[in-house]
Amino acid sequence: MAHKYAKEGYKICVGDIDNEAGNALVSDLKKEYDVEGFYLNCNVRLEDSLQKVADQLLVEWGGVDVVINNAGVAASARIEDGSMEDWDWILDINLLGVVRGCKIFTPIFKKQKSGYFINIASMAGIVYLPMMSSYNASKAAVVALSETLKIELQDDNIGVTVVCPSFFKTNIGEAMRSSDERKKVLNKLAERSPISAEDVADMVFDGHQKNEFHVVTHKKGRTAFWMKKILPIEMFHKQLYKQINKYKKIKKEE
Repeated sequence: MAHKYAKEGYKICVGDIDNEAGNALVSDLKKEYDVEGFYLNCNVRLEDSLQKVADQLLVEWGGVDVVINNAGVAASARIEDGSMEDWDWILDINLLGVVRGCKIFTPIFKKQKSGYFINIASMAGIVYLPMMSSYNASKAAVVALSETLKIELQDDNIGVTVVCPSFFKTNIGEAMRSSDERKKVLNKLAERSPISAEDVADMVFDGHQKNEFHVVTHKKGRTAFWMKKILPIEMFHKQLYKQINKYKKIKKEE
């Protein structure tokens, strides 16, 4: 996302808790695109941390055009096995991190009479796979939050796009809380993705320019999205159950 927006001529502020990776990314952006950019340490679990970022951006730039709420983590477990600690961790980052980002930057957008939020959810926020309850719930809430803000902020000339990708290769697996076997399965699904992070970034940028609400990046994801809209829910659940069992059979044969 940072590379795509830098390529399109945007100034970039990268916020993260990984100082080394954040500074390295900004260095790459400056070399490759000759754009203005900088890195700020930002913990989305702390409202004060996000407020400091917003305050500094006002000093540096005088305003902000686009906020991408992208921080995310994952866990995989059956409902009886997942810990409440994992639930707190995921909801605090995946959901409340987005809430804090929107809360902090909305007053800035309103004052300048323009702005755009891009909230990164997941296909897991629309179609719910088993053993991913905490992740599914957090991403479904991001979709609901985004839809709320789409209407709530419309009169203030503030746009909202929610991004719902299926599996593709990212570094989210590095911090994932799950069994090694489950991690292998999810990593394999990501590696088999027909699209890359660069492809996703292109789709998101295009969706932003067109002011689209949903950006569903994968073809199979779009099919599932529309099936869920059209089919009676019991019929959709049967189809989903059939697909999951089909995948289990393939996995067993492997």
